[in-house]
Amino acid sequence: MRTYIKKTLYTAGISRVYIDRIEDRIKINIFTAKPGMIVGKGGENIEKLKNGLAKLTDKTIQLDISEVENVDTDAQLVSENVAFSLERRVSFRRAMKQVMQRAMRSGAKGIKVQCSGRLGGAEMARTEHYSEGNVPLSTLRADIDYGFGEADTTYGKIGVKVWIYKGEVLPTPGGRVLKRKEQRKSKGRNDNRKRRPRNNRNKKTS
Repeated sequence: MRTYIKKTLYTAGISRVYIDRIEDRIKINIFTAKPGMIVGKGGENIEKLKNGLAKLTDKTIQLDISEVENVDTDAQLVSENVAFSLERRVSFRRAMKQVMQRAMRSGAKGIKVQCSGRLGGAEMARTEHYSEGNVPLSTLRADIDYGFGEADTTYGKIGVKVWIYKGEVLPTPGGRVLKRKEQRKSKGRNDNRKRRPRNNRNKKTS
């Protein structure tokens, strides 16, 4: 179903698709940058999509359309944007740097863009990447959004990968954060207790 939706709404800027199967019906939530394109005039396009999915699954389809708040910090949409630019024969370096600048202006803390294939029509396939800001790929608590897109060019397919760092996912206030603070306080008290005898030894005796 995801493949069918992606192919049908290729230019609608679809970020992600959530599918919930409930008995004899299927609930689908589509996150897109262009909700008006999916709905169409008077809901014409969305009805066509519903009918196509109903024929594919033989079940009742419930569609929910949600708009992506910040397009420039959505990794999937950014990767597809670079792919569209490559298909329009825009220089891959220029396409990568443009999306990186827009992402950093929109509040991203870091971004990494990678392109693989026959870049610029070269005979040998290669991989090039650019990054700006901080992108901690090995940090578990880092909130990193990942997206992948493909560009169909006259020289073949070019793969585009995007990583966007949005900040750290911290524990809840009532959980580990308070425990860490308590540990720091207890360590400080123990240190003070250990230092007291040393101060007494240094005092001059009359």
